[in-house]
Order: sequence, then structure tokens, then C-alpha cells
Amino acid sequence: MAKTNPLEFLQQVRSETEKVTWPTRRETAITTVMVLIMAVASAVFFMLVDWMIRIGLSALLSIGG
Repeated sequence: MAKTNPLEFLQQVRSETEKVTWPTRRETAITTVMVLIMAVASAVFFMLVDWMIRIGLSALLSIGG
């Protein structure tokens, strides 16, 4: 791998960051809200699944004991 000097490296970094399409403030806000909604939905889903498994196991164990 060829070595580059620090100045050339910084110039390459700058040229690459100019190619990035940055999201708007609105896009960032919408994406953040969607992530929060999905996190809450996932938490509720797994809480319900855990609750159903706990009820099922409790019923199964009470039959034997």
C-alpha cells in the first residue's frame, strides 16, 4: 500500500466529504422519530411475547406440581 503524506491525506478526506449527501434537518427529525417508534414497538412486542411465555411456563409447571 502506497504511503501518502498527511497533507495529501487531508485533501483526499476533504474531497470525499464533499461527495457526501447530508440529510436535511427535516429528514433527520423524521428518521429519529421513526427509530424511536420502532424501538418502542419492538419493546412492547418482546414484552408481550415474554409475558405469554411466562404465563405458559407457569401453567405448565403448575400442572406437574
